[in-house]
Amino acid sequence: MIFFREINPLSLKLLERIYRQSRYHQVRQRAHFLMLACQGIELEKLMTIFNVSYKTIYNWINRWESEGMVGLYNKPGRGQGGRIMSTSKVY
Repeated sequence: MIFFREINPLSLKLLERIYRQSRYHQVRQRAHFLMLACQGIELEKLMTIFNVSYKTIYNWINRWESEGMVGLYNKPGRGQGGRIMSTSKVY
């Protein structure tokens, strides 16, 4: 079982909306995880459902505990940055 702060009904409704309407897959996945976790689904089953490691689950819970809804979204600077095109000519 996973222990984290209880999700109030208003936050649960917002998580459901984010799960259905967010355009970002990772955000939808994290919202879905929190909805299932608050229903008492076992950690091992959640790891299988989302195909993630224990460390990932731990990180998701920590972000939720410390940042709330904002913690569902990726922090700026994650992933590959923009590429500089060297094909532009200077005259």
